[in-house]
Amino acid sequence: MNILLTGVNGQVGWELRRALAPLGDVVGLDSRALDLTDPGAIRARVREVTPRIIVNPAAYTAVDRAESEPERARAVNAVAPGILAEEAKRAGAILVHYSTDYVFDGTRDVPYREDDAPNPQNVYGATKLAGEQAIRATGATHLIFRTSWVYGLRGGNFLLTMRRLMRERPELKIVADQIGAPTWSRLIAEATALALAQILSPARGADRPEPWGTYHLSNAGETSWHGFAAAIAELSDLETRPMLTPIPSSEYPTPARRPANSRLDNGKLARVFGLRLPDWRQALKLCLDATD
Repeated sequence: MNILLTGVNGQVGWELRRALAPLGDVVGLDSRALDLTDPGAIRARVREVTPRIIVNPAAYTAVDRAESEPERARAVNAVAPGILAEEAKRAGAILVHYSTDYVFDGTRDVPYREDDAPNPQNVYGATKLAGEQAIRATGATHLIFRTSWVYGLRGGNFLLTMRRLMRERPELKIVADQIGAPTWSRLIAEATALALAQILSPARGADRPEPWGTYHLSNAGETSWHGFAAAIAELSDLETRPMLTPIPSSEYPTPARRPANSRLDNGKLARVFGLRLPDWRQALKLCLDATD
């Protein structure tokens, strides 16, 4: 069974390549092997690989730059997922796609559920929502996993940025009024593999409801960016720990507006697949203890 995996060198894609290996032959493609801004190339490559499963963690994730590059963000985040879904339906394949907490406006004071009304506040969130809608419109068999505040040991992310800055500066000012759940990329990949293993298992009962649709997938618990930074400092091997000063979002203006509440309710994932990611602090410790 062939599994076509996009974005193989990204944070989640790198972990998925290993996590999906027991399920089939993973054909991992980076941006050079698959240009997601080229619809024709997408169709040709999918038909060449003939996958049973398409897993698409690739995305335009430069949130602030997307404000000045909306067309490129749209091509990768909105148009490409729709084409992958069309090809998945044509081939009778399963499409697994990843979305974001940024499809919501962050004005609620409780975690967001899958059926809450989206209202993105920036180009990145709007294009990711459009990608979700494009997938659903095709009628393809799909799983969409929305996640939040993704980090890992490779690529560009908050964890690696903080560890570098903490060694360079005596004081860091960190936003403290945006709340969410930092989520380790490895656990996203492992949860994906476990969900797919259940679906593909011959032991899956015919009387069980179809699992297709949208799920929230993030680590348990909640914190602010300042709280995340404080945990990174506490768990990292630093000669001198810098002062971490909490600030409001208004003191750290960015081109893209961020939601104040990025918390996701993961109850549906637990009910359907029996999967629950650990608390974010526990996951962070596991990540920092990992060797790669």
